[in-house]
Amino acid sequence: MTSPTPDALLGPADIRELAGALGVRPTKQRGQNFVIDANTVRRIVRTAEVRDDDVVVEVGPGLGSLTLALLEAADRVVAVEIDDVLAGALPSTVAARMPERADRFALVHSDAMDVQELPGPPPTALVANLPYNVAVPVLLHMLDTFPTIERTLVMVQAEVADRLAAGPGSKVYGVPSVKANWYAEVKRAGSIGRNVFWPAPNVDSGLVALTRRAEPLKTSASRREVFAVVDAAFAQRRKTLRAALAGWAGSAAAAEAALVAAGVSPQARGESLTVEEFARIAEHRAAPGGTETNENTETTENEESAQS
Repeated sequence: MTSPTPDALLGPADIRELAGALGVRPTKQRGQNFVIDANTVRRIVRTAEVRDDDVVVEVGPGLGSLTLALLEAADRVVAVEIDDVLAGALPSTVAARMPERADRFALVHSDAMDVQELPGPPPTALVANLPYNVAVPVLLHMLDTFPTIERTLVMVQAEVADRLAAGPGSKVYGVPSVKANWYAEVKRAGSIGRNVFWPAPNVDSGLVALTRRAEPLKTSASRREVFAVVDAAFAQRRKTLRAALAGWAGSAAAAEAALVAAGVSPQARGESLTVEEFARIAEHRAAPGGTETNENTETTENEESAQS
């Protein structure tokens, strides 16, 4: 592949000039904080281990800082952008700053939560600076919708990064931790300072790396059924599982029966269980009257991000 020009990436002055020309003012509503440091986006690409044969999907490209760095390394980049002005400008930015790679770039103008398909070959990697207010639901949606995504690196609020990467027994282990682990092995992959963003956020950021499971979790329960147990367990996380799962199971006695059958103590709490244990519990849900009730099967995606 032809090497891009040395000054192809965006710096602080470039970002402000672009934003000014477009009349863009970053909004809290969409969690917009633009990365203004070329070294940071190159570090993200290195940490993501982007290969020259990767098809990378990026969510929330903004003005294109990370997009250009990804195009330096990947075979193809597909960016998903909801903002009308930013979506309209990004192809021009790519063409102007990296013309030799413009044919390797595609834009999807959509809310990421509505995306069900992408143009071109299936994505192999997800790399994104995710808006803080929707980071977890977007991440889970993309992992579920595109099973070909093998590797993921997302930059999120440090607190969210800690939750995603937490293991059983941690104080911050919760819904995001378990649901992310359903799809992948999850680990913290670094921290990002506030001064590389414009505007600078009032919270620190963290990198989270996810490597998809080589084989799906072995269980007879569906993802939806397992996630229903997870949601119920953490909705009242101070309660024992016998009490917390009473609504899910139909009664405390039914919850205890499912827990015992799954080899889990009824006195345990959700924060101590692995995703495999949640799956075993889901497999043993009793069906009152021979039918399974599906009430409260899943929280909304936005609720998932708020729960811990």
